[in-house]
Amino acid sequence: MTVARMYLNVVKTRFRSVKELGDKTLNQLEEAQLHWAYNEDSNSIAVIVKHISGNMISRWTEFLTTDGEKATRNRDDEFTDSLQTKEEVMTVWEKGWQVFLDELHGLTEADLQEVVTIRGERHSVIDAIERQMSHYSQHVGQIVYIAKQIKGSEWQTLSIPKGQSQAFTESMLKNHQQ
Repeated sequence: MTVARMYLNVVKTRFRSVKELGDKTLNQLEEAQLHWAYNEDSNSIAVIVKHISGNMISRWTEFLTTDGEKATRNRDDEFTDSLQTKEEVMTVWEKGWQVFLDELHGLTEADLQEVVTIRGERHSVIDAIERQMSHYSQHVGQIVYIAKQIKGSEWQTLSIPKGQSQAFTESMLKNHQQ
């Protein structure tokens, strides 16, 4: 397997993992919780979802052939809490991820050597992918953090539960020895 193929496989897996964290978080929340914000200068989860989706659709529609900042994108509107229902939030979430993952899965090893533009600035395809990995991971982390604060003791952990690290490690080592 070439390094380019390995890279594409790794980033696809990592992005699916980031999405899964968001999915599991959003599934724990009730409609009103999606709109909670710490203060008027903070973003609600619904707003963060709207922003991530807007970014994905703009950046990844015709990724290799057009500037990643589409004229049709209204980035400022992404920061208004206008999604009314949980269904709307989930639809926007899924639409952005669908556009992004479809384009990512369509990339070839040769595409990694290409250059794309974002707001007129040239980026290697690898740099553009890594830029989005950082951006999307940051925002999904915000979603998880906000949700944990909202849910409190009702939060269902997405990783190793507190106090169970050693048991988890031992289980993993045992599984890998077989």
